Amino acid sequence: MNGSEITRRNWLKSTSLLTLGAASSAWMPPRAQTAEAATPAVIDIGSRRELFIDDVLIERMDGAAQRRLHHPQPQGIVLEHDEKWEGSGSGYHSVFQDGDLYRMYYKAWHLEATPGRLDSQRHPLYCCYAESKDGILWTKPALGLVEFAGSRQNNIVLASDSIPGMTIDAGHPAVFKDENPAAPDSQRYKAFVRSPRPGGLYALGSSDGLHWNRLASEPVITEGAFDSQNLAFWDPAIGKYRAYWRIFTQGIRAIRTATSEDFLHWGPASDLTYEDSPVEHLYTNQVKPYYRAPHLLIGFPSRYLERSAGDSLDALPEAEHRRLRSSARDRYGKAVTEGLLMASRDGVHFQRWNEAFLRPGVERAGTWNYGHQYLAWHLVETSSAIEDAPPEISLYAVESYWTKPGSKLRRYTLRRDGFVSVSAPMRGGELTTRPIKFRGKELRLNFATSAAGNLFVELQDADGKALPGYRQEDCQSVFGDTHDRVVTWKQGADVSSLVGRPIRLRFRLEDADLYAFRFQD
Repeated sequence: MNGSEITRRNWLKSTSLLTLGAASSAWMPPRAQTAEAATPAVIDIGSRRELFIDDVLIERMDGAAQRRLHHPQPQGIVLEHDEKWEGSGSGYHSVFQDGDLYRMYYKAWHLEATPGRLDSQRHPLYCCYAESKDGILWTKPALGLVEFAGSRQNNIVLASDSIPGMTIDAGHPAVFKDENPAAPDSQRYKAFVRSPRPGGLYALGSSDGLHWNRLASEPVITEGAFDSQNLAFWDPAIGKYRAYWRIFTQGIRAIRTATSEDFLHWGPASDLTYEDSPVEHLYTNQVKPYYRAPHLLIGFPSRYLERSAGDSLDALPEAEHRRLRSSARDRYGKAVTEGLLMASRDGVHFQRWNEAFLRPGVERAGTWNYGHQYLAWHLVETSSAIEDAPPEISLYAVESYWTKPGSKLRRYTLRRDGFVSVSAPMRGGELTTRPIKFRGKELRLNFATSAAGNLFVELQDADGKALPGYRQEDCQSVFGDTHDRVVTWKQGADVSSLVGRPIRLRFRLEDADLYAFRFQD
């Protein structure tokens, strides 16, 4: 939408609709509020960090300004699932930082394609565990918990008979550390597992993340398909647990959610809705609060589609193995997958980017197949490989699914808050926010410019009139590339006199990207 103002839909005569990227519109209601009438004319952001992964705060964009989707950059392979108890079907990773330790849980499975048949019975489904001190170099500790081929020297943490009195699908757990301050130490780690009898999701708890107990004798969620990674977490924005799981809606792989006070009794379920996104198969959801702005729920669903037979499909990597998989079932050879990005403030209605967040990438062995680019649940912060550079986000995605001796997990990196920016070329563009209220003494930005680029900020009253001392011409040029820079005007950086007063922010960008902002003492 270069050159002209983007007019947004009127919502209570104070809200509008922003163009998503350069082609499609997108809107999301505030967190925990789905009725349009519940949206305030003035949004109180306090001192929280606000990203442009959604457009809730944007009133208008002018000139060449537009929202721009950024993509994770590939790094090295961090884990190979090549042990005898793992294999080519390993995946569904849960990753989180736990103090000085990074933890990872994943499905261990093997798929063997033979003419007309797919064999998955080489060994049972397991849940395995890996850990790291930096999120980059991972090890598989010998846990001594589950016997495999006469030995307990393996990293298996759960098998089908690990929970007394029930048989579980050990390959599809979603493990998290419970951040609920009221959670007992005996349940500091929690997980969902599915079981066929009675069917549904069961709640597990653990004091150490390794030894698990059933928290209820019956499944806690029973209506769903569950043939994917079904997950839950503590949502600090609403003070409840929130769950997301797999369903089918008229034959389409879809996502359902509900909340709970205690992780055991779940309220009415809602199917996820999307703003201006087509109906597509979403194999996973990977939703969790963003650690630097927990009022935002960010998901990395996997888009699944089956491509038509033809020269392009035949030209993809491992064509012979693709045809072998198709001989067992046609879709096994025709399906391709990739990672998407979506965000929500109420947990039900999401803005989903229709363009891929994590494409399959350059064609090479182990890529462009069913199961490729399934992103782990969720992201973590890691140190940059560049000396003296700020930390970055690490994400992890599967490749070499179906490929002997086992699938692999590749790390990808992204700038902190760097999912989406408001971007403009040198000829310039502007963004003006809706009226907001804030707390804090300074305005801080996460941004990047070229050496010649500039970013200016003007503070306005609720009617869009520039405030004395905070006009664009009073603002010192902001340039560089940093996650945290204070904005200053001729009179200084102090904006505390405006606390509690409805204001607008007007950003002027020239060869610049603005990722996030916050007011802070």
